[in-house]
Amino acid sequence: MDGKKRTNIKVGALVDIVLKKDQRTGKLTRGHVKRILTNSANHPHGIKVMLEEGDQVGRVKNIVSETDHKQ
Repeated sequence: MDGKKRTNIKVGALVDIVLKKDQRTGKLTRGHVKRILTNSANHPHGIKVMLEEGDQVGRVKNIVSETDHKQ
């Protein structure tokens, strides 16, 4: 699913993000959304989020799962 729309992203969702340091290579990092940092409804490069794993911050490129992993 598209990571450019804020409504598609939920806290706890499993996503692939691109970290700032990996923008040139496009390397993806997988983790669960801890916080949504972008306030606007859409962003052309992906919604910025913080992951629960290591508090890493990056832009969402792919939403793997919308289910809450804490169930």
